[in-house]
Amino acid sequence: MAAYLILLLIVSVAAAVAIRLVLKHRRRAALLRTRLTEAQRAIVATEVPLTRKLPARFHQALEGKINAFIGQVDFVGCNGLEVSEEMRLSIAAQACLLIVNSDTWYDHLTTILIYPAAFKSRQRQHNGYVVTERETVRSGESWSRGPVILSWADTRRGALNDRDGHNVVFHEFAHQIDDLSGHTDGLPNLPKGQSVAGWARTFVPAYQTHVQNVQAGHRTVFDAYGATGPEEFFAVAVETFFEKPAALNHHEPAVYRQLAQLFRLDPLSWG
Repeated sequence: MAAYLILLLIVSVAAAVAIRLVLKHRRRAALLRTRLTEAQRAIVATEVPLTRKLPARFHQALEGKINAFIGQVDFVGCNGLEVSEEMRLSIAAQACLLIVNSDTWYDHLTTILIYPAAFKSRQRQHNGYVVTERETVRSGESWSRGPVILSWADTRRGALNDRDGHNVVFHEFAHQIDDLSGHTDGLPNLPKGQSVAGWARTFVPAYQTHVQNVQAGHRTVFDAYGATGPEEFFAVAVETFFEKPAALNHHEPAVYRQLAQLFRLDPLSWG
């Protein structure tokens, strides 16, 4: 009898989980088919001008993904910040631009913390038995499986200037995409037809060259912060790909081609 009750409990729990997953899938599917209102569309166009360059064939997909993103994620204001619709739409639009034409989704992300401006972050560094803790001021952070933490001042500045190669949302959500592989190491899940070997042949020497240039004091098409690790180089390259595609294609055409294949997008042809 006890065994029967345990089995019944297990079946009931499994059924409840299955029903919840089905409902979640249906809700997301419905949101992906939902367009923005005219007012919301105007906010996105104003707050994220890069969306105005996006080819028309991607507009419906972008709007549906923005709705699905907002339906999935809780936006939490910190240090007294009151989260507005403009903030939600701006962040969602930037995050969804990266995945507008791919099957990638931020499966594990449920929370975004938003500070009014740059915030303090404590980081631990391990060197053998020695643990060093230091406090840094940051504009964004991405944690494995969330949350993403953003400075609204830097988020808005990065979105409004879409030609300088600096966008904190693109940077942190590149880390989220990278982490979907199970490791934030600069090697994201690649689509069918894109090989890991080809990615490595491009990104490893590009990263090494960037590190050497930064150490020598030479400026490159990538932000110097990309020299701190392969994962940061990938995130910086994503910023450059979307905001300075012509410069990236000129200086590092192989990197541009790999990112174009990853995102199934060609920003060089926009606008």
